[in-house]
Formats: sequence, C-alpha cells, structure tokens
Amino acid sequence: MSNETDSGAHAGNVLESAAYPPLLRVATVVVLIDLVAFAIWSLPALRATSWSTGSLVLFGLAGLMTLWVGGWIVYSRTRLEGDQLTQTWLWNKRVRVHEVTQLKLVHWRWLDRVMAPRLLVRRRNGAVTWFHAADARLLTTFAERVAQQMLPPTSSARN
Repeated sequence: MSNETDSGAHAGNVLESAAYPPLLRVATVVVLIDLVAFAIWSLPALRATSWSTGSLVLFGLAGLMTLWVGGWIVYSRTRLEGDQLTQTWLWNKRVRVHEVTQLKLVHWRWLDRVMAPRLLVRRRNGAVTWFHAADARLLTTFAERVAQQMLPPTSSARN
C-alpha cells in the first residue's frame, strides 16, 4: 500500500483514505497483539478454571468481537466518489449528497494523529451516521458538495 492512498488518493472525481490515522491503526495492532499474548500466557489459569458453557461462549465471543473490531479499525477505508460517501466498517456506511439535511464536522487538527476527523451526517429520513477519514479533506470536500446542492441556483445558472 502506498503512502499516497493512506493520505488520500485523487483519481479524477474520487478521494479515498484510511478511515483512521496511522498512529491509531498501529496502536490498535499493538493492543491486539498484546491481548492475544496475554490470552496465551493466561491459558494455564483459564484451563484450570471451571467454566459454564454460557460463560465460555461469552468469553470466546468477546475475544472474537475485539479482534473483529480491531481489524476493521486497521483496514477500514473512506471513499468519496462523485456524490457518494462510503466507509467500510462492520457494515458499509453510504450516503449521497441529496440525502443529507445536516452536517457537522468534528476535527481537532492537533489530535489528527490519534483521532480521525469525523463527519456527522443527518439524512432526510432522520437517520444519523458518523463517517471517519484520516484525511479531513475528503470529509470537507463532501461537505462542500452538500452545501453546493443546498444553495439555490444563481441567476447565471438559470440563463
């Protein structure tokens, strides 16, 4: 994977970036490796414990969910193509410019390395979705497209 795709690829009308910043993705991998190592280290004590079926299933599912969410933090991507913003996640999130009624960008530049800029999107049907992108330009470009769509046509555009 090239550095360009991590920071935002510009191919015609397409912008794409990792959903989360590199430092957060690296920290996630380190935490997941530490949790797996701790689980292996704890295996003798875990085997000696008397487990009910329900608690064993719950413990196993919690471990799998932790690994699954961690994997999505590492591999999730956000893409703006035309008028559609998409983020891969546990489920893919999608929104088109014409569906948006309200936006709120949450971005603290001094926290960019550990906290991804995020865009709160409220749709016409009332649904609210958060989109994350390591490259804030991707989110601001989508917000600009929404603003252009909401503006009334200018007199020069009518002629």
